Amino acid sequence: MVMILPGSVIGILGGGQLGRMLAAAAGQLGYKCHIYSPDENSPAFDLAAYHTVADYNDIEALTAFAAKIDVATYEFENIPAAAAQLLAEHKVLRPSWHALEVSQDRVVEKDFLNEHGIATAAYQAFETKDELKAALAITGRPAIAKTRRFGYDGKGQATVKSKANFANALKVMGGVPSILEAFVGFDREISAIVARSENGDVAAFPISENSHVNHVLDETNVPAAISPTVMATAQVIATKIANALDYVGVLAVEMFVTDITGEVVVNEIAPRVHNSGHWTIEGAHTSQFEQHIRAICGLPLGDPSARGAVRMKNLLGKDILNIEEYLADPGAHFHHYGKCHPVDGRKMGHVTWIDPKTD
Repeated sequence: MVMILPGSVIGILGGGQLGRMLAAAAGQLGYKCHIYSPDENSPAFDLAAYHTVADYNDIEALTAFAAKIDVATYEFENIPAAAAQLLAEHKVLRPSWHALEVSQDRVVEKDFLNEHGIATAAYQAFETKDELKAALAITGRPAIAKTRRFGYDGKGQATVKSKANFANALKVMGGVPSILEAFVGFDREISAIVARSENGDVAAFPISENSHVNHVLDETNVPAAISPTVMATAQVIATKIANALDYVGVLAVEMFVTDITGEVVVNEIAPRVHNSGHWTIEGAHTSQFEQHIRAICGLPLGDPSARGAVRMKNLLGKDILNIEEYLADPGAHFHHYGKCHPVDGRKMGHVTWIDPKTD
């Protein structure tokens, strides 16, 4: 594997807070970052040496961007796979555009998981009223209707419990290709985050336990309150997915631990650094952001172990205005994402607390 040395330029598709934190980690290791985003107010621009404001479908701009970087990556999965594929024709892209292609479509993703022997909720694709009726015969009620593409944080989703919900689900889906997923009765929501290098080395972070409010991540706690067996199973599943994708970089896998059998069921794949891994910045020996930079540049992977018990809380909307409260707490590690205006439900920052390991 060819090592991409410090001083090189890392191109990042996407300019949100994940790109911002990747740029911070890259700078610590001696790299420069070039952010590509259609949003001229992208928070990642603040910490990057260079940036390009252009649409992801702008072939000329993407080609010019490729000429100015040494390796490319992406910070979220809703970038058009065609844009990533074009970029890969000019420069090394890690993870590959194939990982985007699999994770962008919920049906393709679940087909991929099932083909590799990984459990998911029962599911069925649909678009029309009649197809939704047929899908319900497979999933049963309650079930969750989701758009196949571009949904996140509860957007593009509707629960189907009754006839009234049925009509609402069709309205929310708006006739676009969709998927109906059976409801999974779960005891805990967890995520497994692993890093994989080009030569197949894998470093797995401790499993995190996640709690959500209105479908948006509220808190992450590490270690998760699960048995060693469930923890090992979750890490094996994430590693299996990374290997099947021939993945290079950090991969997050969101999972349910069922409330009756304790089975681990995969909810979705995120081919990138992940909100539930923000605790690693202070709470792990190597953060998920540094680990991703190491992996895509061919550097040895770092130690993913935790420094103790860790709690991370998202700051949504006006929560960010409580900055004085968090800065007055000597145990709090406060992060502001540089977004100008608090919007309800928008991720504005996070805070992490660590209870150090004791002998």
